[in-house]
Amino acid sequence: MDAEKMNAVNKAVRKQLILSVVLSCMLVAGIPMIIFGASNRIWLVMGAGILFTVLGFYGTPMAWVSYGNKVGLRRVVYAVTREHLLAVEKISAQLGKPEKNIRALLDECFQKGYLPGYVRQGDTISLNEAKAPEETLHAAVCPYCGAKYTYRGTEEPVCPYCGAMSEKKGE
Repeated sequence: MDAEKMNAVNKAVRKQLILSVVLSCMLVAGIPMIIFGASNRIWLVMGAGILFTVLGFYGTPMAWVSYGNKVGLRRVVYAVTREHLLAVEKISAQLGKPEKNIRALLDECFQKGYLPGYVRQGDTISLNEAKAPEETLHAAVCPYCGAKYTYRGTEEPVCPYCGAMSEKKGE
């Protein structure tokens, strides 16, 4: 299960790494393309070189900074899922970052869905024990035959013994 939780953040880190490398290569390849295209009057190559250089020049720094941020998020997810550090104070001590920064990183991890199955309550993190309504079992007593039975939250309460329908609680 921990591998599934790490999978989403690892995928995001991998995508960002690929983008960063591609933009870096575009920057490096763009300048020779401009020179080659201009000297041989191949305007398409020169235009592509200009485009590569501009995208690489402006995109590379932003992509690498974003990659670093995603690696930081991955480290927080690892601390929670693998090291079982479930308090902001403990994560902060482990990572050597201020608690304020850890809170912001945790907010981002929860917002991006990198910590499914966990809930944050203030400065503590715990496993989400809540069940979806379709998974919740309810107890019922048949008003006609008196039999005790259970039904799922999304089902109608029908007695399995006499077939009579009961009313759902709270309705």
